[in-house]
Amino acid sequence: MSKKIINKSSISFLEKYLNNASPTGYESEGQKIWMDYLRPYVDTFITDSYGTAVGVINPDADFKVVIEGHADEISWYVNYITPEGLIYVIRNGGSDHQIAPSKVVNIHTKKGIIKGVFGWPAIHTRIGGKEEAPKLDNIFIDVGCKTKEEVEKLGVHVGCVITYPDEFFILNKNNFVCRALDNRMGGFMIAEVARLLKENKVELPFGLYITNSVQEEIGLRGAEMISHTIKPDVAIITDVCHDTTTPMINKNKEGETKSGDGPVITYAPAVQNNLRELIIETAEANKIPFQRLASSRATGTDTDAFAYSNGGVPSALISLALRYMHTTVEMVHKDDVENVIRLIYETLLTIKKGENFSYFK
Repeated sequence: MSKKIINKSSISFLEKYLNNASPTGYESEGQKIWMDYLRPYVDTFITDSYGTAVGVINPDADFKVVIEGHADEISWYVNYITPEGLIYVIRNGGSDHQIAPSKVVNIHTKKGIIKGVFGWPAIHTRIGGKEEAPKLDNIFIDVGCKTKEEVEKLGVHVGCVITYPDEFFILNKNNFVCRALDNRMGGFMIAEVARLLKENKVELPFGLYITNSVQEEIGLRGAEMISHTIKPDVAIITDVCHDTTTPMINKNKEGETKSGDGPVITYAPAVQNNLRELIIETAEANKIPFQRLASSRATGTDTDAFAYSNGGVPSALISLALRYMHTTVEMVHKDDVENVIRLIYETLLTIKKGENFSYFK
């Protein structure tokens, strides 16, 4: 396979998919976009009551292989509206309070999107005085109203979800930038694997379950649910990890992984050793560059949910090195995206029906 996989149609899908908000618990519109793109490349779909979507190739096969990403993005909830019409928030996932001041937000209501801004005192009022750092209890949203009643008339109420409107762009030709690359880029990559299988007329000897799980950001919940529905024999998970070469990250703690240096293959108790070695051997055989990462105890990704379900499912994790995680300018390198797609595709071609990944084979 040639190295260049992503085409204009792929980019159009990626842009549409990323620009649509998909906060945890409210992923349905993004899932529809994803399913529409995937539809020509699969035989059928499975969905569940919380919104996880699964495209299936060979649904009647006994042996089942999952490739997975998660569909949700971090966000905020309206938590309290003051009598003066200012809005205080709580997290929906790991939203970073430090980046909030001066950001524009979209508040999702039944009447549509209401614009707001995270306000912050001017620097003039702080010079020579106490420098307050942004904290969860002092950041607030202003929607241009003077009273709580005015805010409520807009359709805003406690429980409304809040997202950032920042949209996709390509930086210096080779870097994809947007909010929510963690981990909607995973959904994109597994969809591209399905496209390549179809275009190359590959006939797999097993059922392939292309799985876009919900609610990862609040505890791997979508993967936990769908794993019991699918009952897979093997699971290959995609997510992101940190580009630790950027400033203010402790490599002694986080290890060294770098955007542009290839897919990141994880070592962790949840990662089944034989499956991981198959992926590494596939990378080496196909001259796909890769990096290694060790995770203590848990990977913190949907790998953990699949691995420990159904009596134990051989699972592995392939990640993208991401810059500026949980900000509105998350960044990954196009070459890494291409190589993760290639690595999953080539690994699938090596898996045989009923393959035994047991430690004791």
